[in-house]
Amino acid sequence: MSSASIITFGDAPLHWQDVVAVARHGARLELSAAAWARIDNARAIVERIVERGERAYGISTGLGALCNVVLEGEQLARLSRNTLLSHACGVGEALKDEQTRAIICVAIANYSLGKSGLHRRVVQALLELLNRGITPRVPAQGSVGYLTHMAHVGVALLGIGEVSYQGRTVSAAEALDKEGLAPVELGAKDGLSLVNGTPCMTGLCCLALEDATRLAHWADVIGAMSFEALRGQTDAFDAEILALKPHPGAQLVGENLRALLDGSEVLASSRGIRTQDALSMRSMPQIHGACRDQLAHAARQVEIELNSANDNPLVLGTPEHYRVVSQANPHGESVAMAADLLCIAVAELGGVAERRLDRLINPLVSGLPAFLVSQPGVNSGMMIVQYVAAALAGENRQLAQPAVVDNYVTSGLQEDHLSLGTSAALKLGRCIGNCQQILAIEYLLAAQAFEFLKEQRFGAGTTRAWELLREQVPAYDTDRWLAPDIARAAALLADRRALQNVGASIGRLQ
Repeated sequence: MSSASIITFGDAPLHWQDVVAVARHGARLELSAAAWARIDNARAIVERIVERGERAYGISTGLGALCNVVLEGEQLARLSRNTLLSHACGVGEALKDEQTRAIICVAIANYSLGKSGLHRRVVQALLELLNRGITPRVPAQGSVGYLTHMAHVGVALLGIGEVSYQGRTVSAAEALDKEGLAPVELGAKDGLSLVNGTPCMTGLCCLALEDATRLAHWADVIGAMSFEALRGQTDAFDAEILALKPHPGAQLVGENLRALLDGSEVLASSRGIRTQDALSMRSMPQIHGACRDQLAHAARQVEIELNSANDNPLVLGTPEHYRVVSQANPHGESVAMAADLLCIAVAELGGVAERRLDRLINPLVSGLPAFLVSQPGVNSGMMIVQYVAAALAGENRQLAQPAVVDNYVTSGLQEDHLSLGTSAALKLGRCIGNCQQILAIEYLLAAQAFEFLKEQRFGAGTTRAWELLREQVPAYDTDRWLAPDIARAAALLADRRALQNVGASIGRLQ
């Protein structure tokens, strides 16, 4: 898989953007010499334990409720292989390739800390999957926090299962053969290390953080357009007023809104037409800002996890002086809570956007033609797209119910509290997708409202946002098939260059 950039793990703290660069944008992943040395040291500890015949969970014993069954000799390698085969039992549609790549990337980050004990050839094989564009087909459902997703990745290393490769779905064995790679031979603890930890939820959350950050910026841009189209009163965004409630996110959003709307003749000529606007309009700094603050919190939690050792057991020290510690670092409570909280924030961004776009089409409050079409009656205009936004906002309310407070018992009472962090991360991804569609609809409606006000100048940033959409979607004169318009608007929101373009028109978006 070709790429112009290289990301190296092992010498400095990792950031979620590093994972996104590899998983989504095709950067090549490498490990530093120090990381390889740590991996080799941990492996030497495992081999010393095997050589001495010591009892250590997952190295010389069975797993979960079978932790008291002692194994030896060739049984140890067979346990690793059997662990992957028995745990690769996920169901449902396959993850997107970028999601699986993110999971693999975070697993490698964990191994690079040198506390896991798996053989370097296993880590190298995972790097080959990423860098050669071989992506295991991993069912999305079936994880209570970890295990199943990485097991499906693990069996691909054995040449079992299916992978995405060169634009096709092929057998893992075929893809490995075409790349000149042999199936991996597993040893003691390799299988357990492959399925353990929190790479699933953490990798998925890294991608979600990029998407949620982008949508948070677009929410300010599109919200500013709606505010302008509805001739809002800008006193609510006054810097001195917002400074009296100094939440960091509210300050950033207020700064964005003031810059986006700067120079608007529409707002200047509308000053004083009402005492105050509806809350969905005047409280954008408070609502969007609160979502920004939760986004920052989630990013901190995810990055701590990304730089954490998540295996059980962990191997510490050197082959001469070592400890093997059974503990609970694979429990993903912190990431699960962060994903749930971010899901609430994203649902709120979409929910308040739906309230704004509803006002745009309602002539009783908008001062604009009903449903934003010049001949209402014979034309339905933008009536039903609001229904779509309402449906998506309703679905997001359901998704915003926290997963982490659910609990089930697994492994014969041995694992009796579960984070469900992967479930939290997956529903966060769905919530983000819905929010993007809601914002795309608001974008369409706000741009259409501008068509009725364009005799006056709009703000510097809102003008550029309007122009960008008009390059993709023409103004709405009479009823036409609207689904493609929504799709084009949503695609624009996914384009990082478009957001940068709007930001450049005002200096930059905060």
